[in-house]
Amino acid sequence: MKKPNNKRSKLFTLSTIKSLHKWLSLLVFMQLFIWLGTGLFFNLMDHDKAGGNQYRQALVSQDIDHHRLLNPQRVLRASNSPASEITLVQRLGQPYYLLTHDKGLYSHFDSHFSLVDAYTGTVKEIDIDMASALAQSSYRGSGKIAEVLLVMPPIADFLKEQNNLWRVNFIDELDTSVYINASSGRLVGHSNEDKRFVDFFFMLHFMDYPILWGKPSGGFNHWLISFFAILTFLFCLTGLIWTVQLLIKGRYKVS
Repeated sequence: MKKPNNKRSKLFTLSTIKSLHKWLSLLVFMQLFIWLGTGLFFNLMDHDKAGGNQYRQALVSQDIDHHRLLNPQRVLRASNSPASEITLVQRLGQPYYLLTHDKGLYSHFDSHFSLVDAYTGTVKEIDIDMASALAQSSYRGSGKIAEVLLVMPPIADFLKEQNNLWRVNFIDELDTSVYINASSGRLVGHSNEDKRFVDFFFMLHFMDYPILWGKPSGGFNHWLISFFAILTFLFCLTGLIWTVQLLIKGRYKVS
């Protein structure tokens, strides 16, 4: 019986480890280079502009005539859908009861609300006119409203958002867009060209490449991050094995 060539087997193993380590180093380096570049950008960028809030202003509250407010229990009983929570809010200076029919853990999770006039008990729909007025009340720029659109997830400017939103676009030098929750009238946020530019670097930093799944996920909790972590572990492991083999061969000497 022919004995196996242990020397050739060892050389083949070492050669495979070297080759794997070199290719892994190329893949790992490319993403590490992107991380370093985007990390440097995040440290040098203007954080005020990154939020897209250059033309955002605080909403003004008005005095409420509490004597005219309807009893919340009466509003709950008159509701067509069961509500788990009722809250007194203001929209455009007017008091409304916000009924929560389905609420996610976070504000961007899928939720369902309804607005009821706190004085008359009339259900208020967030239509195109009210969405425009709500957006205008949060905007302090000089631009005029160009268009108002009802958009559904996924929403490019707010990738984590799972609710339908009204997008109100303004004509200004930053292409500002204001987003209003379509069921509650809550101001979700402002976006503009500065924020969209920063979002591109976040996409690179979190490896959130839309070419892989058709759209960005809006975060880093996806399979590509896990896969890259495995590649990095293999890169370190092959480097360690290579180093140990060199130590055994006496390639490292301490003078």
